[in-house]
Amino acid sequence: MSGVLVGKKAPDFSAKAVFKDQIVENFSLESFRGKYVVLFFYPLDFTFVCPTELHAFQEKYEAFTARNAQLIACSVDSEFSHFAWLNTPKAKGGIEGVNYPIVADLNKTIAKDYDVLVDGEGVAYRGLFLIDKEGVVRHQVINDLPLGRSVDEAIRMLDALIFFEENGEVCPANWHQGEKSMKPDQEGLLAYYSS
Repeated sequence: MSGVLVGKKAPDFSAKAVFKDQIVENFSLESFRGKYVVLFFYPLDFTFVCPTELHAFQEKYEAFTARNAQLIACSVDSEFSHFAWLNTPKAKGGIEGVNYPIVADLNKTIAKDYDVLVDGEGVAYRGLFLIDKEGVVRHQVINDLPLGRSVDEAIRMLDALIFFEENGEVCPANWHQGEKSMKPDQEGLLAYYSS
C-alpha cells in the first residue's frame, strides 16, 4: 500500500470485537455505512499511553455520537485480552467503562490493510482514520508509538468534514465550528483575508 488512504474506500473488515462487555464474532466496518466512523489503532492492551487514549475517547464519546459518528478502536490483541482489559479498573491501568467497540486484529491483517503495522514490531502505530458515510477515508493521521493523539483534533476534523458536506465551503487552518469558512476559489480566499 502507499500509506495514504485519503480519498480511497476504507478497507473493510470482519473480525472479532468486544463491545458492551460482549464478544462479537463478526464485527464489520461495512455495517456502519451511513454513519461517520472514527477508526483508531493503538499498539497494545495493558500498556501505558494506550489506556489514556481509550479513556480520552470515551470522555468525548457523546460528542462523537451527537455527530452521527461511531468510534471503533483496534489493536493486534485478541478479543480475550480486550475483554480482560475492559474488566480491569482504570485505577489499575484498565479501560473499564469504555463503551465503544474494540476490534481484535490478532492476525494483523487490518493493521496491514491500513498500513499502520510497525515493521519488525508486530504492533500498530497510533493511526486514526476519519471515514465518511459512504465509506471513504477523508482524513488520516499516524503517530509514532510514544506520541498520544488529540481527541479534540479528531472532533475538529469531523466538524470540518460535516461543515463542508453541508455547506460546500472549506475550512481554513485552525478552523473550529462556528468560525469563518471560505468559498473554495480565489474570490473566497480574498474575501476570507479581507474581513
